[in-house]
This record gives sequence, structure tokens and C-alpha cells, in this order.
Amino acid sequence: MKKVGFYGGKFLPLHQGHVYAIIKASTMVDELYVVLSHSEKRDGELCEESKFPYIPSRIRLRWLSQLTKDMKNVKVIEVEDYDGDDDYDWKEGAAKIKEAIGKNIDVVFSSEMGYDPIFQELYPEATHALIDEKREQFPISATEIRSKGVFTFWDYIPEVAKPYFVKKVVILGTESCGKSTLTRNLALMYNTTYVSEYGREICEELGGCDGIMVDEDYPLIAYGHKLKEYEASKQANKIVFIDTEATVTQFYSELYNRKTQQVLAEIAKLQNYDLCLFLEPDVKWVDDGLRVHGEQKVREENNQRLKQLLKEYGIPFVSISGSYQERLDKAIELIRERVGV
Repeated sequence: MKKVGFYGGKFLPLHQGHVYAIIKASTMVDELYVVLSHSEKRDGELCEESKFPYIPSRIRLRWLSQLTKDMKNVKVIEVEDYDGDDDYDWKEGAAKIKEAIGKNIDVVFSSEMGYDPIFQELYPEATHALIDEKREQFPISATEIRSKGVFTFWDYIPEVAKPYFVKKVVILGTESCGKSTLTRNLALMYNTTYVSEYGREICEELGGCDGIMVDEDYPLIAYGHKLKEYEASKQANKIVFIDTEATVTQFYSELYNRKTQQVLAEIAKLQNYDLCLFLEPDVKWVDDGLRVHGEQKVREENNQRLKQLLKEYGIPFVSISGSYQERLDKAIELIRERVGV
């Protein structure tokens, strides 16, 4: 007869102790159900108490699905309730878990001996199997992570979950403001990844921008840039630096093609960055073969239009001016104050 077991939790957040328990449990039964038990009320209260950002259940379910997708005898399910932490109904919760699994449960896995009495009562036919009760394999708990923050325990956060916590800092501005250099230098300083301006790469492939860009180029640039952000976030070390975004793409669509595109506006409004640094055009304009708007009056006009677009799309930003050294110092200060890395 096949053995069926389950391992449940809030996974708030998922950590390597959970990963170890899931893998170990999967070797001890024929079928393992990983049960995400969640309540927006209860989970929200726990996060609020520890000043930890609430993680939607959909994200946690996604982590577990990614983690176990190649484990053939493991199935991830979710069970939702609406109780708080103090009034959680264990009996009702067990009934929901049994219904969701739909099979006789032979083994209940956990890392807490304190659960033994309640498990004996709720799952009388099942064995309670403890995994790494003393946390010798991975000396970590979700409570501790919520208390001290994920970056304190970054090495205990699984690769499938890390991108969710990566802080995104985007560098904005018009032509020749030092965006590319600052983006690259910050990434080197923080030992992490960065995203170069995808629109510039497209322009270089075409041999220039002025007069040859077509309307369809701009959504492709915006989509391509987002994919690069996604890939860079997966490899990032706590923070990723990004050179421009969809608002800048909209700005260039207006500048070169005299067209405001709704699709770019929608992409811009969906964006979510932790910090937007806006570089003022008060450094020397450099002609690199692609730039065509070097007159200071035109630079100022372009600068104001880009700021206007950012405000229209509800994207907050912090302006940085001064020498290249002052810009770097100010960026580091803002990252420390507002991003906490």
C-alpha cells in the first residue's frame, strides 16, 4: 500500500529549512503533499508585528511549485481560511487539508515536537515524523527571518524566492546624463547585476535613431527591456540596477516619432521600482554618434517633458545633480536610506 504524507506551513517566507524538510519527506513516502496554509488576516498580522512585508499567497504557492516541479511524487496544494493567529481553528483546518488531499494520510511531517498532541488528535491514523527538529541542518526559522529581514539571512533564501525580494533601482534621465556609467558603476560596487538600456542596443543595431525608428520599435524595446530586468533580477545579489524604463521609451517615441503610445503608458504604470534616481542634464553633453539633442535649451525642454511623463504615470523619483562624483555619492546615500541595502 502506498504511503501518503503531507508537510504544511505558511512559508512566510520560504527558506532552506523548508526546502530540506520537503526533500527529506519526499524520500520517506510514496506521495507527498506540500500544503500552503494561508489566511490573509493571520499572515498579515504576523507580518505587521515584525514589520515584514506581506507576501501574497499566490507568490508563496509559485515558489513551492517552482521548487518541486521536478519532484514527481510531490504535489503542492493550498488551503485557505479566514482566521487570525489567536483564533485559528485547527480542527477545521485539518478537515480542509484532508478534503484537499482526498486520501488517507499516513504521515504528517513537521519540525516541531510541540505539534505532537494536536496532530495525534487531528490525524489519529497518521504518524508524526519530525525532520531536523533541532535545526542542525539549517539553523533558521521563518520567524527569525521576519524579525531581522531577508537580507540578514540571504544565504538561507532559496533561489526560487530571491527575485521577489531583490530591490530594483532605476536610473532615469535624458541624453548624456551619465545613466549608463552610473548604472554600471553601482552594480560593480554592490557586486550585483544590472540592466543596460535596451533601446540603445536596438539603435546601435539600426545604425542610429533619428529618422529611422518606426512606431512598432518602441513596444518591442519596452518588452525587451522588461525581459532583461526579469533575467537580471534572478541573478542579482539583493539589488539590481536598471538603466531607463518604459517612461523613457515613451519619451523617445514622442521625440523621434511624435507619437504617444498607449501600450507604453500601460507598461509604465504597471512598473514597480524601489527607487528611481533622476539625473539632471547639468553635466557636459557628449556626442557618441547616436545623440542629437545637445543644445542646453533643448536638453532642458526634454528634461521637463520626461519629468512630466513620470508624474503623469505616478512614478516617484529623486533628482540628482552635480558632478559625477556628487551623483555617485548621492546615489549611494539614497540607496542606504531608502532601499536599505
